[in-house]
Amino acid sequence: MTKKLYDYDVGENVSLFVLIKTSETRIAKNGNKFIAINFSDKSGVISAKFWDASAKDIEQFKAGNVVYLKGKRENYQNNPQIKIAHLRLAKEDEPKDPRLYVPDAPEETRKMKEKLEGYLEKIENKTWHDVVKLLFQENSEQFLSFPAAKSNHHAYSGGLAYHTLSILRMAEAVSGEYPEVNKSLLYAGAILHDMGKTLELSGPVATTYTLEGNLLGHIVLIDEQIVLAMKKLDVDLDSEDAVLLRHMIVSHHGLLEYGSPVKPLLLEADVLHQLDNLDASIQMIRNSVSRTEGGAFTERLFAMDGRMFYHPKFKEKND
Repeated sequence: MTKKLYDYDVGENVSLFVLIKTSETRIAKNGNKFIAINFSDKSGVISAKFWDASAKDIEQFKAGNVVYLKGKRENYQNNPQIKIAHLRLAKEDEPKDPRLYVPDAPEETRKMKEKLEGYLEKIENKTWHDVVKLLFQENSEQFLSFPAAKSNHHAYSGGLAYHTLSILRMAEAVSGEYPEVNKSLLYAGAILHDMGKTLELSGPVATTYTLEGNLLGHIVLIDEQIVLAMKKLDVDLDSEDAVLLRHMIVSHHGLLEYGSPVKPLLLEADVLHQLDNLDASIQMIRNSVSRTEGGAFTERLFAMDGRMFYHPKFKEKND
C-alpha cells in the first residue's frame, strides 16, 4: 500500500504525491524569497519550507496543485514538518486530481445528509423549521462538502456537515437532560450557525477565504441569508421567533473579540456557543494526540492558547 504523509516516521525519507493545500511567498532573513507550504493528503496536513524560491518556483507551486515530493519527515519545535529535497509538478499521466488528496469526514455524505434532515424535521416551530429547511435546500451541496474551517478544526471535505451533526447529537443529549432548553430553537441554531462558511470559504480543495469571507465573515453572511429567507417566507422580521433565531446565530462565537456582535443572551444561545467550542476543541486535541506517541506531548496548538497536550501511555495501549 502506498504510504501517506503521516505513515512516515520522524527521520524517514518521504517520496509521494501530495496536494499543495496552502502556499505563501515570504522573505527570509537573508533577503531571499521562500515558500511556506502546507502539503495535504488523506492522512492530514504537514508544513514545509521551500527555500530560495525562484519566480518559476513561486508560479508553479501554488495552492491547489498536485506535486511529487521527496524529502524527510522531521519535527521542528515539536511540530511535524517536511524537509524538502525535491519538488515537481505532477505530470499528466500521474495522479494529479486534487480531490484524491483531501481528507474526508468520518461519515459518508449520504448518511450525514439523512441524519441532518432527521434533526431538521424535529424542529417543531414552523418559522424556524421553514427557514432552516429553505436554507438547507439552497446550500446543501456546499454544506455537505465544505470544511468547517481553513485549518483549525474539521478542515476536511464534509467537515462542516460533520461538525454540525456532532453539535446536534450533543444538543439532543443536553436538551434531554435539561427539559427547559427549547430543543427546536437549539436544533435550528445548530444547523444554521456555521452555514455561512459555504460563502466564507472557497471549498474543500486548497481552502481559502473568499472576498466576502475576509471582509464580512460567516456570521454576517448567514444572518443576511436568514433575513432573505424570512422575506421569501413572509415571516415578520420583528416577531420574537425571527429575532430569537437570528440571535442564536450572531451570538454563537460568544465574545465580541471572536466575531459575535452580541454575547449569548438566551439559554439556548449559550448552550450552542458552549457546544460549538467543545466540539471544535475536542476535534483539534484528538487529531493532534492521534499523531503523537504515547508518553509524549503534541505540538503547540495555537488555537488552544498554545497548549501542548499529553498522550497518556495507557491510552496508546487501549488503542
